Amino acid sequence: MLSIGGATYSEGGFSSESAAVAAANNIWSIFGPYSSSAIRPFGTAVVDGFDFDFESTVSNMPAFGSQLRSLMNANTSKQWYLSAAPQCPYPDAADNPMLDGTVSFDIVWVQFYNNYCGLQSYTPGTSTQNNFNFATWDNWAKTVSLNNNVKVFLGIPGNTGAAGSGYESGTALAEVIAYSKEYSSFGGVMIWDMTQVYANSGFLSQVNSDLGVAAATTITTATGTATATTLTTVTMTTTGTGSSSTGLAQWAQCGGEGYTGSTVCASPYTCTELSVWWSQCE
Repeated sequence: MLSIGGATYSEGGFSSESAAVAAANNIWSIFGPYSSSAIRPFGTAVVDGFDFDFESTVSNMPAFGSQLRSLMNANTSKQWYLSAAPQCPYPDAADNPMLDGTVSFDIVWVQFYNNYCGLQSYTPGTSTQNNFNFATWDNWAKTVSLNNNVKVFLGIPGNTGAAGSGYESGTALAEVIAYSKEYSSFGGVMIWDMTQVYANSGFLSQVNSDLGVAAATTITTATGTATATTLTTVTMTTTGTGSSSTGLAQWAQCGGEGYTGSTVCASPYTCTELSVWWSQCE
């Protein structure tokens, strides 16, 4: 993926929609399908898609994103991806004009750090969260996003010094991941950034292990009369990975580069390729 923007980006987007469309066409010719007539700084290398990481207000980005999406849809030579990295407060100040039902994204890597809605605000043991708002982004995915099959990734810091706030590890991180996996839009974990993870020995293996733990779903039902209400809490466990006698459970990995496990999903799920690295039962 070619990531565009970043924390230090300061050009503010484009002066007009036509300028944005022209820029999208230019980016596509440089990094998209190979053409010998185009300027190609990386030669025949072709990206899998484009990521928008804007952290301040940008102008005319819906036109830029929509044009890239249109070019992707018109080219069937491979699977293309369009993603964005909004911060967790909803709506995101920089990306909302694109996320608000305007541009069709495949992935959003939500930054659950450096904000009040980060990992540190997760309250263990309850399905109702006050500040930690993965549920809000799940609702966005299902009711606002132009692509209702968009995947929401839990963006986390990779080390104590990787972000101002939000770093969690151990049991606390495992509980946040298990909670987030309850939502059908959950796509996985995004970690910022690789250098921080590399310096944090054992952290990546912990995240991998946490992703393999079953998601715990808590359902609260209310019964009784107008004068007395009894709350009954039922805890269910939905297997996120692993297999049964009839195949792999929903959301389990079933393929991808380097994967050596079973590729058979339990009925009614089928193994769906999301990228060259990951296929899962859906």
